[in-house]
Amino acid sequence: MLTCKDASRLQSQSQDRPLRLAERLALRLHLLICENCRRFTRQLDLIRRACQQVKEAEKGGADDKALSPEAKARILKKLASGQEDRQD
Repeated sequence: MLTCKDASRLQSQSQDRPLRLAERLALRLHLLICENCRRFTRQLDLIRRACQQVKEAEKGGADDKALSPEAKARILKKLASGQEDRQD
């Protein structure tokens, strides 16, 4: 039976390489009985998806999510009014 330390190591390694059959089976067995390691798996998946989204956003460029000229003008106006308030 795997320890939690071994299971977390295998889960991390599975992000970089395919696990061997024996490793996959041992990890699945451990995950059946260990809620904390299941939670860790979900956290790793969340981190992986977030990294993929950042990578895709960088690859796609920022132009597709750029602010409209009206939104930029509103932000600049708000910033300018905030600076005037601080000077008084």
